[in-house]
Amino acid sequence: MRHVIALDVGGTGMKAALVGADGTLLYRARRATGRQDGPEAVVAGILGFAADLAEHGAKELGEPAAAAGVVVPGVVDEANGIAAYSANLGWRDVPLRALLSERLDGVPVALGHDVRTGGVAEGRLGAGREAERFLFVALGTGIAGAVGTAGRVETTEIGHIVVRRKGPECGCGQRGCLEALASAAAVSRAWGADATGCARAVADGDPRALAIWDDAVAALADGLLTGLTLLDPDTLIIGGGLAEAGETLFGPLRTAVRERIRFQRLPIIVPAVLGDTAGCLGAGLLAWDLLSVEVTA
Repeated sequence: MRHVIALDVGGTGMKAALVGADGTLLYRARRATGRQDGPEAVVAGILGFAADLAEHGAKELGEPAAAAGVVVPGVVDEANGIAAYSANLGWRDVPLRALLSERLDGVPVALGHDVRTGGVAEGRLGAGREAERFLFVALGTGIAGAVGTAGRVETTEIGHIVVRRKGPECGCGQRGCLEALASAAAVSRAWGADATGCARAVADGDPRALAIWDDAVAALADGLLTGLTLLDPDTLIIGGGLAEAGETLFGPLRTAVRERIRFQRLPIIVPAVLGDTAGCLGAGLLAWDLLSVEVTA
C-alpha cells in the first residue's frame, strides 16, 4: 500500500505514523527524544526512528515509503531543509532534510515547523475548516502558534511574547516569556509533577493547584490578547498537551480573554479537533504535498 512516513518531533517526545494517501494513519508509534543526552543524540534518535518506520512500512505494507515528512519545533528554514534553532532541543543549523533523505536511501523528505504544520492539519481537516482566519496555539513543552488565512498557514512565535518582565528565565534567553509561564512544562515545574496531575487537582479544588493554574491562565490570556490584537482571528484553536484538560482550561481561559478584550474582536475559542495527531497528520500532508509537486513538475 502506498504510504508516507510522518514524524512529529516535540520537546520531550516524538510521535510518528505511516500515512495513507487519504490521510489514514496506517501505523502509529512514539519514542522519547532523548534530549537529556544532548542535541546530537536527539538527531540520531530521529534518524533511527525514521529508519525503523521505513523498515516497518516496507515489511507490513508491501512497499517502501514514497516520501517522508518531519516537523520540528523552533526556527525552521523549510526551503533549505535546515532545523535552524530550538531552545528546547538545543540544536542549531542541523541539515535535517538531507540527513533524513540519506538515511532513507534517497526518499524525498519535507521539513516543516511543528506548529505550522499542525495548523495546516487543523485548517484542512480539523477545527479551522470553516474559519475565515484562525490562530492555532499549541501548549506543550513550549508554546508556539500558527495563523491561517486564505489557505496559507504561517508560524508566529507567540510563546516568546514577554508577559511578565520580571518573570522566570526562558530557554530563549529572555525573562517572563509566555512559554516560561503557561506551557505544560511551566505548569509541571510549578506543580512539581506532571501538568496533567495539576489539572486533576484543579478539578478537585486543591488550593495550591488552583493558584498555579490561575497564574498560568492569566499569563496565557495576556499573551493571547497580544496575538488577537496583531492577527485579528475569528477563531482561536488551542491544542497541545495542556488542552487535554478540557473545560478545566477552556472555561477560565474564555473568561480571562473576554475580560481583557477592549476593541479587539472576540474570537470563538475552541479545542483542536485533531488532538496530538495534528503534528503527525501535518507531517504526512507535507510529504504528500511534496509528491504532488513532483508529479505536477
